[in-house]
Amino acid sequence: MTGIELNRRGALAGLGAAGLAACTNNPEGHGMAFTAKGVADLRAVVEGHVSSGFTPGVSALIDRKGETEVFAVGRTAVDGAQPIARDTLFRIASMTKLLTAVAVMMLVEEGKVRLDEAVDRLIPELANRRVLKRLDGPVTDTVPANRPITVEDLLTFRLGWGISFDPTLPIMKAITALNLVGFGMPDPQNPLTPDQWIAKLGTLPLMAQPGEQWLYTAGSDVQGVLVQRASGKPLDVFIRERITGPLGMKDTDFFVPPEKLARLCTAYMPENGKLTVFDDPAHSRYAHPPKFPAGDSGLVSSADDLLIFGRMLLADGRHGDLQLLSAASVKAMTTNYLTPAQRSGGELILGAGHGWGYGMSVVAGPTTDGLQSGAFGWAGGFGTSLYMDRAKALTIIMLTPRVFDGPDPPALHKQFWAGAYKAVAQ
Repeated sequence: MTGIELNRRGALAGLGAAGLAACTNNPEGHGMAFTAKGVADLRAVVEGHVSSGFTPGVSALIDRKGETEVFAVGRTAVDGAQPIARDTLFRIASMTKLLTAVAVMMLVEEGKVRLDEAVDRLIPELANRRVLKRLDGPVTDTVPANRPITVEDLLTFRLGWGISFDPTLPIMKAITALNLVGFGMPDPQNPLTPDQWIAKLGTLPLMAQPGEQWLYTAGSDVQGVLVQRASGKPLDVFIRERITGPLGMKDTDFFVPPEKLARLCTAYMPENGKLTVFDDPAHSRYAHPPKFPAGDSGLVSSADDLLIFGRMLLADGRHGDLQLLSAASVKAMTTNYLTPAQRSGGELILGAGHGWGYGMSVVAGPTTDGLQSGAFGWAGGFGTSLYMDRAKALTIIMLTPRVFDGPDPPALHKQFWAGAYKAVAQ
C-alpha cells in the first residue's frame, strides 16, 4: 500500500444468505414514521452488501418520531460465528469529531473560552504563527500569520493545518518525522501526551493563513488540547463525565474495557480485493486507555449510543430532563461556515454539496450521496457514518468494520442514506 493510500484512508478512517441475520423492532415496517416498502428496501441493501462479501456485518438503524428500525446483519468477523447485534462495538474514527466539538461548545457556554478569542491564552504553543509561502516549499520558507488562530478556526477546520494526500511535501515529511496524529491514520497507541503533541505541532509552520482554507482533520485534536486546558480535565475524562455519562452512552469511550471486548468487532482493511484484519479484539489497539485521546478519531461506540447522541442534537441539545447544550449552540454547530471556494477546495474529503459547521459536515447544496440539504453529521473512515436531518426528524446510522477505500464513502453508506429518505412516510 502506498503512503498516499494510507493517508487517504486515514483522512477518514463472503457470507451466504443463510448466514444473514436481520432484526427490527417493527418487522412489518408498519408505523407512522416509515413505510413498509422503504424498510424492506433498506434491508435488501444491507443484506446485499453483506452477502457480497463487501463487509462481514452491519449494525445500522434509522429513527424518526420515536420509531426505530434496526438492521443487524452478518457477523462480527469474516471467519467468526458471533452475529452482529445492535450493541456490537465499532471504532467510529472521525465521528469522534462531533463529540469533541460538543465539549468545546459546553465550555463556550460556561464562559471558559470564547469563539472569537485567540487560542494563544490557553495554547501559547500556537502563538506567533508563521505560514508557508508555498505548500510545496521548504518548511523554513515562511511569512508571518495575518492574525492569530481563533477557537472558531479550530471548530471550522480553518486553523491552517490539515491533511495533504501528497506525502512528498516537505511539510508532510516534517509531520511524519514528528509522529503527529491528526494528519493521517488514527493511532490510539501513539506515545505522545496532549502536551507533547501540541508542543511538537507548534514547531511547524501553518500550511495556510488562519481562516483562509478548510483543512482536515487536526483541528479536532487541537480542540482536545483546548478542552483539557480550559476544563482542567483530559478530553476523555471530560467527554465521559460531561457527555457520554449524562446521556447514558454506556458503550462510548476511547478504549474498550476487558468485559466488553467480546462485543468489539474485528476491523478489516480492503487490500487487493480481499479483507485483511486491521484490528483484532484479542490484540486490539483499543484495549487500553490511550496516552493521547484523539479528538478527531479516537472513540469506540455502538448504534444505540449514537442514536442517543443524534436524538439529543435533533432535540436542540435536550435529552430527557437534561439540557446538555443550548439550542443556540446546536444551531451554531449545524450551520455551514465555508465559502463556496473553501467548499470547493475541500470537496475531495467533504464531498459535493457539503459544507462544514463546528466539528461536522453540513449539507449546503445538491449532493450525489443521497443526503439532502440541511442534513448534518459525518462519517468515520474505519467504516461508519452518522447523519441527522432536522426537517425530517431523521437519524441515520450505518456501522461496519470495513475501512473505507478512500475519502469518498462506499456505495453501502450512500445507498443507505438515500434509502432512509425514501423510507420516510409522508
